Formats: sequence, C-alpha cells, structure tokens
Amino acid sequence: MNLHIYLGLLHRGEQTLASSFRQVSEGHGDEPDIHFLCQSLAAQCEHHVDLLSPVVERYGEGGSDDEPERLHAQGLSETRSGPVGLLRDLQDLYVLAGLVDITWTVVEQAGQALRDAALLSVVEQCHQETEVQLRWITTRIKQAAPQALLVAE
Repeated sequence: MNLHIYLGLLHRGEQTLASSFRQVSEGHGDEPDIHFLCQSLAAQCEHHVDLLSPVVERYGEGGSDDEPERLHAQGLSETRSGPVGLLRDLQDLYVLAGLVDITWTVVEQAGQALRDAALLSVVEQCHQETEVQLRWITTRIKQAAPQALLVAE
C-alpha cells in the first residue's frame, strides 16, 4: 500500500502552506486583510496537521517526496514588495494550496476504498477548508490584479 506517500506529501504540504501563509502575512503586513486572514489560514493549516497526525501514525508517512518544501523554497523563500509582488506571492500561495487541495482529493479516494471512516472525517473537514482557502486566494488575486497591473507606481 502506498497511501503513506500521499499522507507524507499532505502532512508536509499543510505545514509548508501554513508557513507560507505566515510569510505572506508578515511580508505584506501593510495590507490589513492579507495580514489577518493569512494568519488565520496558517492556523487552519496547522490544525489540519494536528487532525492528520493520528492518520499518519496509523498508516505511516512517506519521506521520499519533498515537493511542498521544494515549492516553498523556490516560490516563497521571501516575499516580494509592491503591488506586483503581492500578486505574485498570492499566485505562489495558490499553487501550493492547489497542490494540497488535489492531494486531499487523492487521499479521500484511498479513504473511500479502505472504508476508513476516521480518515474520511478528517478529509471532509480539511478538504472543505482548503477549498475555501483557494477561493479566498482567487478572490484576493482578482482584487489585486487591476491595481498591480494597470496603476502606475
């Protein structure tokens, strides 16, 4: 069984997403909605890690696939400045949250095949919240794009 590979990817992905939300919050603290919402979403990701921990203990965690960390190191090693920087940082968050989102989908399929009610309960809560995170990021990108791309600095 290879579920442990995706549980590891998901576990590290949520940790990386939490760290990335905090980084964007700190780097764009002059935008109050970014600061407070990214802090809140980071705490949500950390809660996902806590909820996932018993599942990881039961099935194990693959250690060979470090995609979320690689993405974080390349995409969010530091925040950018200015309106275009905010837009690009939000896009980086979107890519990472998208990876986490589709990984929840994969793990959900395994949970259904295993008929593991405890795993499916964790997936249901966390996946729904990740989808909301993606919708917020998308909305914020739509809000930031005109200012960043059309207004002269």
